[in-house]
Amino acid sequence: MAWSAALRDNRAVITDAERDELVRRAQRTPKTHGRPEFVYHYSEDGSIRRFAPHVPASNPRHPPCVWAVDARHAPLYWFPRDCPRISVWAYDDAQQSVLREVFHTEAVRICAAESHWLDLVRSTRIYRYAFDASAFAPWVDADGQYVSADVVHPIDVEPIDDLLGLHAAAGIELRFTPRLGPLTDRMLASGLPFSFVRIRDAQR
Repeated sequence: MAWSAALRDNRAVITDAERDELVRRAQRTPKTHGRPEFVYHYSEDGSIRRFAPHVPASNPRHPPCVWAVDARHAPLYWFPRDCPRISVWAYDDAQQSVLREVFHTEAVRICAAESHWLDLVRSTRIYRYAFDASAFAPWVDADGQYVSADVVHPIDVEPIDDLLGLHAAAGIELRFTPRLGPLTDRMLASGLPFSFVRIRDAQR
């Protein structure tokens, strides 16, 4: 199926080869990082007092690190830990025009999860840990993400009880759909910046 067709048809699922090529193209695009004062980590565990570097199970070749995200890119972590979710957004007017045309939205960011996660998104409490960003360096593989090879200690922790309200207050369009596959392909084919979490567990 042509990528242009995937953009026109929300039911479309592109082939594995097309998907892999779009991901490769996205990976070659330089990632966006600012100079934040603080970076954040989100967890359902509110009792963490120190964060030690570790090798993520999803990326076993990566050196041990602590991961954090800046405020601009944090919405992808406003979900229960195991919830598959995807996000697409715009950085400038040209990208906003594409986002509006392809996804029929006035928001600057869309996040989406599968419908059966709605109740858990409603009821889950997460905690936002804040860190001094000077202890972290940009992670070149993802927009707005930062890493530290050292043990770090949070300077603040804040409980968040209303994840739906958090998205709404930030002006983010939150979508729930039975299957993430077609929307994932639409995001990939749009050429816009995107990110996925636990996408291997999602319905294609």
